[in-house]
Amino acid sequence: MMSYVDEVLELVKQKNASEPEFLQAVTEVLNSLRPVVEANEELYKKNAILERITEPDRMIMFRVPWVDDKGQVQVNRGYRVQFNNAIGPYKGGLRLHPSVNLGIIKFLGFEQIFKNSLTSLPIGGGKGGSDFDPKGKSDREIMAFCQSFMTELSKYIGADVDVPAGDIGTGAREIGFMFGQYKRIKGMFEGVLTGKGLTYGGSLARTEATGYGLLYLTEELIKCHGESMEGKTVVVSGAGNVAIYATQKAQQMGAKVVTCSDSTGWIYDPEGIDVALLKEVKEVKRARLTEYAAARPSAQYHEGRGVWQIKCDIALPCATQNELLLDDAKQLVANGCKCVCEGANMPTTIDATEYLQANGVWFVGGKAANAGGVATSALEMSQNSERLSWSFEEVDAKLKGIMVNIYHNIDDAAKRYGMEGNYVAGANIAGFEKVVNAMLAQGVC
Repeated sequence: MMSYVDEVLELVKQKNASEPEFLQAVTEVLNSLRPVVEANEELYKKNAILERITEPDRMIMFRVPWVDDKGQVQVNRGYRVQFNNAIGPYKGGLRLHPSVNLGIIKFLGFEQIFKNSLTSLPIGGGKGGSDFDPKGKSDREIMAFCQSFMTELSKYIGADVDVPAGDIGTGAREIGFMFGQYKRIKGMFEGVLTGKGLTYGGSLARTEATGYGLLYLTEELIKCHGESMEGKTVVVSGAGNVAIYATQKAQQMGAKVVTCSDSTGWIYDPEGIDVALLKEVKEVKRARLTEYAAARPSAQYHEGRGVWQIKCDIALPCATQNELLLDDAKQLVANGCKCVCEGANMPTTIDATEYLQANGVWFVGGKAANAGGVATSALEMSQNSERLSWSFEEVDAKLKGIMVNIYHNIDDAAKRYGMEGNYVAGANIAGFEKVVNAMLAQGVC
């Protein structure tokens, strides 16, 4: 007879056949939840827990018309998937990237349920975005798009309903334009978005939070294995927000980060990445990494992808989904890498993850390792509700506490089910248990 997990996986595959990223995320999560589901099979099956948790509460898809600088009307597609609000209002970023489609938004929203649960803060799972590409657009074009996008999205969100945030392509500029439009439409000032500017309700340390949080968890993991960050060689992929602040924090901890990458190529800098220069190139000039290499004699620039071939102790994928493949995992293991922690969402493919785990690499998936961003977003919500602003040190200390706590929760959950060291399963189990208990308490809804 087919197990309950397999029944639901079959059902999800039939219903979502054209959404590979969503199927990948559901398969990975449900497979690692088998011990928990088997221990409670009758209760979960009777209450259709797995069917309910893999089906979003609602999926909103809409047209976003806007006018470019030449006076031409452009049309994009907007999304918001409100996945599960058993433990709090929907919470999750808005991704602006040409690759965005419903399957990607659903995968991100599904992962967000468990990630948000792990933070121990009262936030549910959601995600949104558009296939709009902010690259190469003027500020006026970005404002036109953001205002049109928010005109429609504003019908479905609110401080106690759904609180979106930034993500790939959605930084402080985009959040500002969206917040202004929400305020204009609703005629009220409320904490409906996080990642806001500091002058209008944003939180200190939010910009740094995902990268810093990744390192707080990585440091705790290494410490619990009797080692320290001091003197470690780290490879990082990406050159966005997460990668920049992960690099900064790793170097503050005494490690040396020797790589970064963007969509066209990557940098190897044996002297250690110059964070100030990287920020100048990426945040100020919004330029390619070739400019970093041109300004720094020790740096080598390479086209394409390749950061994982560099010898390291710790690898931190901080770019995008499915960027660390099986061959990359084999290269990391061959080079003696001890630890891989995900700064991006699902950057490691399932076969690469399994290879790393089978070869004794300490592997922590994104829903635990990169939860610092959403945790600090929830801290921003708290500050908005209280009409207060905390200091950088207060927020940073709370963030560190949350990340250290997440590591111990996922470690304990894995041990409880006889899977010590399997932090992927531990994260899924710890996140899942809290959501399920809330769902059961609230009846069929």
